[in-house]
Order: sequence, then structure tokens, then C-alpha cells
Amino acid sequence: MANALALEEIDAFYGDSHVLHGVSFRLGEGRLLGLLGRNGAGKSTSINVTVGLLPPRRGAVSVYGRAVTGRTPEAIAALGVALVPQGRRVFRSLTVRENLAVAGRKPEGGPPMWTLDSVSELFPRLRERGRQIAGSLSGGEQQMLAIGRALMSNPRVLLMDEPSEGLAPQIVAEVMATIRRLKAQGLSIVLVEQNAKLVFDVADVVVLNSGRVVVEGSATDLVRGGLDLRQHLGIY
Repeated sequence: MANALALEEIDAFYGDSHVLHGVSFRLGEGRLLGLLGRNGAGKSTSINVTVGLLPPRRGAVSVYGRAVTGRTPEAIAALGVALVPQGRRVFRSLTVRENLAVAGRKPEGGPPMWTLDSVSELFPRLRERGRQIAGSLSGGEQQMLAIGRALMSNPRVLLMDEPSEGLAPQIVAEVMATIRRLKAQGLSIVLVEQNAKLVFDVADVVVLNSGRVVVEGSATDLVRGGLDLRQHLGIY
């Protein structure tokens, strides 16, 4: 299986603080990888390194075999990497339609899969609220908009940082159903989540602890092997 994304021996720092220590993991093409860990374990830092917001001091990042280490976020996005950021971060003063349109990007070598129409088909509520100011949407609607905005760039790799954060259980179920649908369509996804049960239900798993990979494998194999999440995630 080809790797859609690979991090190899990443060391990353914030100032003098050493946050990632030799972190390595791979996302297979068309696979869903759940990135788990306590607060401060290095999950979001791994995402920041991947999209070029934080250059690593050591190690390499590649997207479909192409080295992207040290490239700008714009250059990495142009290779087909999109981020749904933690906290949604929609453009609050723009309408729903404007939020989507501003992110539109044509893929290399073919027509776009994701357009205003196809995103609206995935999220009918966004079509209903197309002229509404994004800042007035509910939290769940803003999360749908954040996902739709990322899809408008027609990515090959989608990074999702805490998409269930602050959402009601029913909305979380809708978001997870969307993620399953995107995976079924062949999109390669990294899902950073605090809700371990959601990730174990649908994903391969990497667990970070203190900036190091401590567990890696398919969810099925880890459950079958009796993995105790309490040791790594502080769940009691």
C-alpha cells in the first residue's frame, strides 16, 4: 500500500521546549489514521509540522512520496493536503457560501471532485444557510462548514484536529458518519481525537505520549491484543 503521508523521525521544538522526539508514523492511501494522546502529548504539533506551520529540526515529511519538509504551508496545500483546524476557525464575517468559495482549488490532472454543489450535497444544511454569516451558525454547523471548506481545496490528504470538540452527541455522530463516507470515497484522513472510542471504531491508531509514539497498529489488532488505553490516555 502506498503511503499518502509519512513522518520520519521528527524532532520539533517550540523555542527551547522539545515537543516531538523522533516521531514516525504513516498514513496509507485511502486509510483513516487516528492520532490519540493526552493533552500536550504532541498531536497538534504533529499536525503543525505536517502542514508546514512548524519546521522540524530533524526528520522528514513526505506526501505521496514527495518530500515536503521545510516547504511553506501554501506549497504543501498545493500538493493536496488540507486541514480542518481545532476550534473550526471559520471566517466569521463571511457568508457560508463565501467561506466555501474562497477555499476552492482545482486538483492536478482532472476535474474537481468537490465543488459548491457537491459540498452542499454532503452537508444540506450548508446549502440552506448559504447566505448566512458564518459567525451566526451553531457549533455543529460551523464544524460542517470547516470540513466543507477543507474539501473545497480537493485534497488527497485531509487532517482533522479534534472535530468532535464541543459538539452535542448527535452532531458528533453526524460528523463521524461524514468521515466514514469520505474514507469510503478513497480520501486519506488523519483524525486527531480526544474521544478514543470514536477513533477505535473506524481507524488505524497511533498513540503519542510526551511527544513519542508509544502505540501503533490497526484498531482491530490493538483491541484484540487487549490494549489498555488508561495507561496512555489517562482514562479511568
